[in-house]
Amino acid sequence: MAKSTKTTGKRSAKTVRARELSPGRRLVRLFIRAGLAGVALLLLLVVLFSLVNPPTTHTIWSEGRRLGGIDRQWVPLEKIAPAVARSVVAAEDANFCNHWGFDVDAIRAAIEDGGTRGASTLSQQVVKNVYLWQDRSWIRKALETVMTPMVETIWSKRRIIEVYLNVAEMGEGVFGVGAAAETFFGKTADKLSDQEAALIAAVLPSPRTRSAAKPSAAVRKRAAAIRDGAATIRADGRAACFED
Repeated sequence: MAKSTKTTGKRSAKTVRARELSPGRRLVRLFIRAGLAGVALLLLLVVLFSLVNPPTTHTIWSEGRRLGGIDRQWVPLEKIAPAVARSVVAAEDANFCNHWGFDVDAIRAAIEDGGTRGASTLSQQVVKNVYLWQDRSWIRKALETVMTPMVETIWSKRRIIEVYLNVAEMGEGVFGVGAAAETFFGKTADKLSDQEAALIAAVLPSPRTRSAAKPSAAVRKRAAAIRDGAATIRADGRAACFED
């Protein structure tokens, strides 16, 4: 009987403490629990796509609706010409192998330049493309900032570049290097030449207004610079993290 009374007393104490919580504290507790649940969900999604290829993305889905269909095919990294990965890294994120998701030097340079140049790494772009959406809202940027270190920690650099090469838009309605190789050059991704790889990388900042198949003089000039950059990062070791 005494044991039962003791147990009842413990329950009563917990009930009293719960009642003593102010509405503000309850709200804080609720936000903390919701935040932890949200982080757990994001972590689960990051782990999932480290093993499973993303079936679609918000951009692919929205472009499919807008255009009535898109061209896309998944190609494993080992079946993509090495020049493609080197060209994309040279064009978009030359320090890809040396950072943990954010390129501090590029961010600093962008700030000094008045924000006119981009500073997003390939890791950030993968997070945006796979998990988020394209607008520049603070909510999206905050989620990107949280998820990028998760991806860098759980995925390998090879996995990051593989996913990027398969979900990035490389022409209007053309997603991934497999579709780009077939559409623009009539060949598979493993047969792309250094010049073709550089042309694909050259259109990435604006794939809906630039063409790898019919490049303008500006695109050709950028492709030439990218080709030189790809050779440079191969020679100085900045391609080592994603090459065999």
